[in-house]
Amino acid sequence: MTTLYGPADLTRGANESVTRLRLFDGQLNLSWKHCAIASDFVAELIAMRYRASRNAYKEVRHNIGYLTNELVENAVKFRTAGGIVVEVSIDDSNFRAKVSNFVDGETAARFQDLLSEITTGDPGDLLIERIEANAIGTGKSGSGLGLLTLMSDYGVRFAWVFGPNGDGGGIALETYASIPVPDISN
Repeated sequence: MTTLYGPADLTRGANESVTRLRLFDGQLNLSWKHCAIASDFVAELIAMRYRASRNAYKEVRHNIGYLTNELVENAVKFRTAGGIVVEVSIDDSNFRAKVSNFVDGETAARFQDLLSEITTGDPGDLLIERIEANAIGTGKSGSGLGLLTLMSDYGVRFAWVFGPNGDGGGIALETYASIPVPDISN
């Protein structure tokens, strides 16, 4: 059974004209430094189209790097064994990313609870509530702060698809994101 959180339109056309980066879990073991390297690579790859404008280049490189790093870090942090696939594309007005990995059943259930909460309220209000609760050590934990920051401050739209169990017993998780980018056709 497949479960979707977020707008379905983000999941359509995601495999058209994409750049794919596969992070294998081998002898090097996937770690935080791989997140930074992968996100820097993706950010630089996309930002190069904006090199004619220093400000646009810096903005795109920062925003895409931050978004991609958050997605890859979450995939590394919460995954079961196995690799991670990052797929990215860009059109005139949006950068789109899809990160695929496997999570265990307990992680999937906790994440679905979080998503039920953060996809129904105002991201800005929820972000403030989470920060305040985290600061005083009561209420909900800081979980979801990165996603809420991206939604509130960067205009990122997210969708998540939880798929059937894979061969290794993990649940397939696809995280989709779309962030506005400057139109360079003008």
